[in-house]
Amino acid sequence: MTTVNSNLFSLEGKVALVTGSTTGLGRAMAYALGRAGARVALNYANNQERADQTFADFRSQGLEGGLFRASVINEQEVRKMVQDIEIQLGSVDIVVLNATPDQPHHRIEDYSWEFHQSMLDFFIKSPFLISKAVLPAMKKKKWGRIINIGSEVFHLGVPEFSAYVAAKGGQNGWTRSMARELAPYGINVNMISPGWIPVERHATEPQDWKDAYIKTVPAGRWGIPSDLDGAVIFLASNASSFVIGQNLHVNGGLTVA
Repeated sequence: MTTVNSNLFSLEGKVALVTGSTTGLGRAMAYALGRAGARVALNYANNQERADQTFADFRSQGLEGGLFRASVINEQEVRKMVQDIEIQLGSVDIVVLNATPDQPHHRIEDYSWEFHQSMLDFFIKSPFLISKAVLPAMKKKKWGRIINIGSEVFHLGVPEFSAYVAAKGGQNGWTRSMARELAPYGINVNMISPGWIPVERHATEPQDWKDAYIKTVPAGRWGIPSDLDGAVIFLASNASSFVIGQNLHVNGGLTVA
C-alpha cells in the first residue's frame, strides 16, 4: 500500500503573502496557509478596524504572520509592503493574488472606460507589480509559488459583466505566459478559479440570482470559503512541484466541459 508523504503539503519555513486577506476568500486562504505552517502576510487597503480584528483572530489561533497595509495597484506601496514583509517575516516564497474591487453588473453601454481600467488595474497591473517585487528573492532561492485567483466567469462568459470577465481573461493569459517564463527558475505559476462562493460582499445580491445559480451547480450546494483550503495549500506546496500553468476550478463541477 502506498502512503502520501504529508511533508509534501507542509509550508513550514515558508512566507506567504495573500492580498486582500482580511475578509472573504482571501481571509480563508490566509488562514489555511497559516495552518499549513507558513508565516502569512495579511494585506488590506482599507478598513483598519476590520483588519485589526482579523489579525487578532488569526494570531489567537496560534498562527504566525503580520498585517500589512498597502494598495496593491500602487507601485510604491507594493514595493514598501514587500520590503516590510522581508524585514518582519522573511522574503516572500508564496504569493496569492486575491485582492478585488467591487464588481457591479452592467450592460456594456453603461460601463465607462474608467471602470474597465479599474478592473485591469486589479487583475493585470496588481499581479505584475507584486510579482516584479517578489521575483528577485524567489529567483535567488530557485523556489517560488505565484497563485492567481481567477473566476469561472471567464469560462462561462457571464453577460452584463464584460469588464470583470475581460480582466479575468487577461489575468488567465498572464498566468499562462508567466508560468512558462518562470518554470526554469523553480517558480510555479498557477491559477485557482472559484465559483460563486458567497462572502460578506454578496449579502445584498438579489435572491433570484442566487436561486438561478445554485440550480446550475452539479454538486447541488453552495461553495464555502474553506472549500479553497486544499487547492491553495496544494498549489503553494511541494505537492505541486510539477504542476505549472494550470487553472484549478473550485466550483462544484459547474464548468465541466
